[in-house]
Parts: sequence; C-alpha cells; structure tokens
Amino acid sequence: MQGILFSLMAGVFICLQSVFNANASMKIGLWQTNVIVHGLGFIVSLLIFMIIRDGSLSQLQDVNKLYLLGGAFGVLIIFSVMKGITFLGAAYAVAIILISQLLLAFFIDSFGWFGVEKMPLTTNKIMGIVIMIVGILVFQYK
Repeated sequence: MQGILFSLMAGVFICLQSVFNANASMKIGLWQTNVIVHGLGFIVSLLIFMIIRDGSLSQLQDVNKLYLLGGAFGVLIIFSVMKGITFLGAAYAVAIILISQLLLAFFIDSFGWFGVEKMPLTTNKIMGIVIMIVGILVFQYK
C-alpha cells in the first residue's frame, strides 16, 4: 500500500513540477530555471538529509559509479519536460512521458538490466502498453 501511495505522490509532484518549470522557463529562460530548480532541490535534500541522517556516505565507494548519473539525468529530464510541455501542452506531453517511462521500465524488468530482478514478459503487460498508446492517440485525435 505504501508503494502505491508514494507512486501516486510522485505522479502528482512530477506533473506539478513539470508545469511550474515550463511556466518559469517562459519568463526567465530554460537553463536558468533548470539551475534554480536543481539548486533548490539540493538545498532541500541537504536539509532533509541533515535532519534524517539516513544512509552512509562512507559506502559511496561501493556504489556503481554509473548509478551516480541520476543527477545528470535530472537536468536532462527537466530540460526535456519543459520543452515537451512548451510544444505539446501539459496533458499530451505528460502522457507521452508516461508511455516512454513505462516502455523503458518494461524492458528493464523483462531483461533484468541494471541489477533489477528479471520479471517475466507477459501478454497482459504488452496489451496494457498497447492500450495506453492507443489511449494517447485517441486523446490527441481531433
């Protein structure tokens, strides 16, 4: 149940962040917005870390260095989302973003990439993705 709650919260925050960032970027610029967003994110993360103090930075040497690219991906994510929303509008852009996330997650799970436990490829999963893609096409049809 907690996984569902946190996933719902993530969806809400991603949508709000995307719209807020796109609107800010129209006023102050795309890369300026990206710098501010990540700067504020760093400050908030640092404050929460200082309060909660979970994990251990001493274990950093044990982490696959590839996995530390998450911050760089964050910059590219925010850039891409702002541009997508600017060109397509929030609903259509977020729908396409969700499909691309689902497709990549499907491949990661199916092939066990990046140390993720391999999940079986099923017809239900494939049909679900196809239905979502058809849904986006119907949503955008004029």
